[in-house]
Amino acid sequence: MANEWWDVNGKLKPLHKLNPTRIDYLKCQICTHFDRKNIKDLSVLDVGCGGGLVCEPLAQMGAQVTGIDAGKTAVKIAIEHAADSGLDITYKCETSTDHKGQYDVVLALEIIEHVDNVDDFVESVCKLVKPNGLIIFSTLNRTGKSFALGIVAAEYILRWLPQETHNWKKFVKPSELAKHAHINNMQVNDITGLVYNPLLDQFSLSNTDISVNYFMSAAHKK
Repeated sequence: MANEWWDVNGKLKPLHKLNPTRIDYLKCQICTHFDRKNIKDLSVLDVGCGGGLVCEPLAQMGAQVTGIDAGKTAVKIAIEHAADSGLDITYKCETSTDHKGQYDVVLALEIIEHVDNVDDFVESVCKLVKPNGLIIFSTLNRTGKSFALGIVAAEYILRWLPQETHNWKKFVKPSELAKHAHINNMQVNDITGLVYNPLLDQFSLSNTDISVNYFMSAAHKK
């Protein structure tokens, strides 16, 4: 799927559709945490950046963005697209375990449900956050509704994603993710749902519905 990252009507169409809502959430959480009106000059690491769908909007807002991904082709595409867009973004073909450095903001979006060991992954990404920094996850809750919508509907009925993209058993409940964050000295600041309205064909944030997709923001304990 790597070659389709920037095809808005391709196999990654759902990511393009939800991206504006996702970026709005990220900006709001970052600005709130750092008590500022913009994200200009903040250092941001996007773990599992893919083709750069999140990196580019953040760079356009003035953040100093680094993206890492284990997929060589995706990283190559991200580098080429950023160059074509005139954006200064650092991309590396690395995992969170391999990567060195610390950032104001670390993002782990739609990736934790694909890793083999959640404990090790959360530990590795938390180590990349500066002492006064922020980490933001997004993933799928492990519920009956998420199985019906996140797998059956998205992969088999709507064909938004290739079949077997997700394994429901690897979905992570908010309570589980919060526990992993707590173990790594991080305090959860916010949990917000991401919901899809089929009638309007659009995504929106929800303060009450985290049954399928959700964001979680956390910061170092004080």
